[in-house]
Amino acid sequence: MLAAAVGAKAVAEIGTGAGVSGVYLLRGMRPDGVLTTVDPEPDRQQLARSAYAEAGFAANRFRVIPGRALEVLPRLADGQYDLVFCDGDAAESREYLAESLRLLRPGGMVCFEGVFQEGRLADPGLRDPQTHAVRELVRVIRESDALLPALLPVSDGLLCAVRR
Repeated sequence: MLAAAVGAKAVAEIGTGAGVSGVYLLRGMRPDGVLTTVDPEPDRQQLARSAYAEAGFAANRFRVIPGRALEVLPRLADGQYDLVFCDGDAAESREYLAESLRLLRPGGMVCFEGVFQEGRLADPGLRDPQTHAVRELVRVIRESDALLPALLPVSDGLLCAVRR
């Protein structure tokens, strides 16, 4: 739905996992769209390739790039992406946001999965680095004049923002 909402032709995904989110992103993208997904784990990359193929997507509809997101993202083209879906290391979420803003075209969307942190975000007594990083991400997005945010209470929380 998110990819369809922005008419996505180019989507970047941080954190490939088993390919489930990638399949849904591909389903919402334009028929000529390409998903670029980044993950450092070779086993996850292979699972995703299999999931995409089983879902009926041709190999030219996706590219799986091995590596850490913060090493790979700087090599992607500025302003060429319609959607960036972040499901990587929560402690690096602020850096993912900075890279996403560089990658996105105006009107593009960035989304962060898992922002409720399994309930930790709402507990003011928790100050671990991961929870703190996500709180800072939420604050930065909320206060940004460059973004129009929405926090969706689905699964473990989905924070989305459209780049103005």
